[in-house]
Amino acid sequence: MTSKIKVDNINKVSDDSNIIKKCGTTITLGASGDSIALASGASQTGFGRTGTVDWQTTIKTSTITAVNGEGYFVNTTAGGITANLPAGVVGAIVSFKDYAQTFDTNALTISADGSEKIEGQTFDLILNTEGIAVTLVYGDATKGWQAVNSNEIKNVAGYVEASGGTETTSGDYKIHTFTGPGTFTVSNAGNAAGSTKLDYMVVAGGGGGGNWASGGGGGGGFRESVPSPAAWTASPIANPGGALTASVQDYPIQVGGAGAGSGGPGAQNGVKGGNSIFSTITSAGGGYGAGYNVIGGPGGSGGGGGHPNKAGGAGDDPDVTPNQGFPGGLGNTGGPGAGAGGGGATEVGQDGDRSGPFGAGRGGAGATSSITASPVGYAGGGGGGSDNANMGGASPCGSGGQGGGANNSPRGATAGATNTGGGGGATGGPTNPTGGSNGGSGIVVIRYKFQN
Repeated sequence: MTSKIKVDNINKVSDDSNIIKKCGTTITLGASGDSIALASGASQTGFGRTGTVDWQTTIKTSTITAVNGEGYFVNTTAGGITANLPAGVVGAIVSFKDYAQTFDTNALTISADGSEKIEGQTFDLILNTEGIAVTLVYGDATKGWQAVNSNEIKNVAGYVEASGGTETTSGDYKIHTFTGPGTFTVSNAGNAAGSTKLDYMVVAGGGGGGNWASGGGGGGGFRESVPSPAAWTASPIANPGGALTASVQDYPIQVGGAGAGSGGPGAQNGVKGGNSIFSTITSAGGGYGAGYNVIGGPGGSGGGGGHPNKAGGAGDDPDVTPNQGFPGGLGNTGGPGAGAGGGGATEVGQDGDRSGPFGAGRGGAGATSSITASPVGYAGGGGGGSDNANMGGASPCGSGGQGGGANNSPRGATAGATNTGGGGGATGGPTNPTGGSNGGSGIVVIRYKFQN
């Protein structure tokens, strides 16, 4: 049987006269409505906390040295703030609240003491959700500080979170594909416990093919990064370890349009492809395929040169590292006239006559990547046009258009494939009414690790 003792007041009358030692005894201090206060300078032990904090009335606008049992209103309007947690003691508790609804713009970074953990990780906790309020309690050395009132703290391990484009996954990676202009929005930039890196493939629009013994359009500039060591099969010209570092922001995405094929009849050039852009990565549009007696246009890959003996356009223009493409080929000298192939991401466009007497050159090879989780060829050059039946072939990979023509006929010329950045095929004779074919539009793909 348990006894209950009620007293109105306890006064010390001897060294131990106010200590009740009977096992199982319940002591009630005060009556309903009373408040129990400790004398000035006194301290309590054994009572513990009730899971609440004392909210501080001074709004914090700079670095916070947090104290056990306190809560803080944090104003990050002027910039991000760091809160340093106290040393971990079992049951220690602190709270933070987004005072001005600005954590999504300027985050609060919560840092544990020394090598102590937050949610089992030895890395900072980033609060970047607008209006969030979080209470952290120290449980033990294994998990450290844990959030007890918010289910939004789910990414302490630090993986990138983002949205935009067409979203798919492959294993532990998320893939965003843009086939037209859009916005890639990063809401969590990750940290060293997970990943902060954004790998990419940025392919510009392919150039259009020329008319009359003309050059094929150049493939769009091709730029790609891949983790080191590689986590998928990238192109041979990918940049290992060249990923961008994520930051919480909107990234405008530009996808290069296809360069138009030349008009007809007569000697006319194609049109250069449009640039594709993701952050600091710009891939240049493929160079135009040259008309009769014209040099090919420069670009990500250069357009093929026209008959007679005209050079192809420069590739990798402007110059980047690794190269984004190759030059177009050289038009033939003799007759019938034959233009050259446009350059591709991994090969120079073929010269006129290379594929047989008076034959136009095929497009330079593109690059194949599995960044989208399937192998696809991109940025191949377009085939040249010929007055002879030997029209220029399409690139061996990269979906550049096949060249065409033969005695003023438009036969055989095809466009670069959509969203591959392939160059457009050229055409043959001077009276061709249709002219060269269009290049293919570009594409932007972003891939990052989102779980482990």
